[in-house]
Amino acid sequence: MRRLLTSIFITAMCQLPALADESSAPPFVPGAHKLQNGRPNELMVLGSSHLSQMSKSFDLAKLSLLNERLTAWQPQAVAIESSSGLQCAFMRTYPERYADTIKTYCWDPAVAKAATGLDVPEANAQAEHLLAAWPAAPSPGERRKLASLFLAAGERASALVQWLRLPAEERRAGDGLSDGLASLLNGVAQRRDESYQIAAVVAARSGLERVYPIDDQSAAAAGGDEKAYGAAIMKAWDNPVNAARTRQSRELESHLDTPAGVLTMYRAYNAADAAEQTFRADFGAALEEPSPQRFGRGYVGYWETRNLRMASNIRDLMTARPGMRVLVVVGASHKAYLEAYLDQMHDVRIVATDRVLRAE
Repeated sequence: MRRLLTSIFITAMCQLPALADESSAPPFVPGAHKLQNGRPNELMVLGSSHLSQMSKSFDLAKLSLLNERLTAWQPQAVAIESSSGLQCAFMRTYPERYADTIKTYCWDPAVAKAATGLDVPEANAQAEHLLAAWPAAPSPGERRKLASLFLAAGERASALVQWLRLPAEERRAGDGLSDGLASLLNGVAQRRDESYQIAAVVAARSGLERVYPIDDQSAAAAGGDEKAYGAAIMKAWDNPVNAARTRQSRELESHLDTPAGVLTMYRAYNAADAAEQTFRADFGAALEEPSPQRFGRGYVGYWETRNLRMASNIRDLMTARPGMRVLVVVGASHKAYLEAYLDQMHDVRIVATDRVLRAE
């Protein structure tokens, strides 16, 4: 027994220097170990104002210069801040938790199901099958067919990409696309939403067949004292930094009568110092709010979880085609979080928007 204890002691003592060396080693940082051979994935995140919240007097045609610049960057995939049809279908199976989330973030594709006879999973499968054998020069009928499948799959923005790729005279019903769905697409084409007016437009002009929804609302939780929660967050937002940010946004949005003015707004929302201002005005303020229930901590936890899941969706998108160039169009508050998370990936290079948004 004495010999066994002596042996254990000696073995333990021999391992002490190694343990000491490990404890003094710098922490492992994934982003410090980048791809050495081959082309990395290039990621540009455009932080956008939510067009639906802007003045109805804003002329969407003034986005023309911005869209030209983004198209000139030649993205090979475009991703949007939208929940996928498949995720919405999942959330509909759990209304006890997601009823409010579905109402806010999910479009009901029932009209497309009635026209095509396909539910969301079936339509997604058929769309993927069609794209797998997609010809280099598809006919208008093939595009209308794919648009109908995207609508049944709950993917309006991708359906719009197909609609925009059709000659104007071919934007009509037929080939599985009913009169109602054709009318729906004409309405979507006018909808004040950056997923349609920027992302879908740029994707169509870039010769792409779809956009990719990368939002994730599955962290949303129902229940609790919603009135008290809302009051606590609003109180946290009532701070000087947020007030200054609101004044800045109003000033920027008062000069959108030219395409150059739109670029100025986007430069401000994507500037290097915008992330710190957003944190101090919003998430940092909520993080420290003093309610006994720590409502602010719950809000920040939801926000971080949502962005992590969005980042994982973007990373997954890149996996299919290593070395691709991806444009992500999201609300401006997401930009810095997605860039920080994805910069930790070994073969992702963050591309600044400075060149695209430069003044003329």
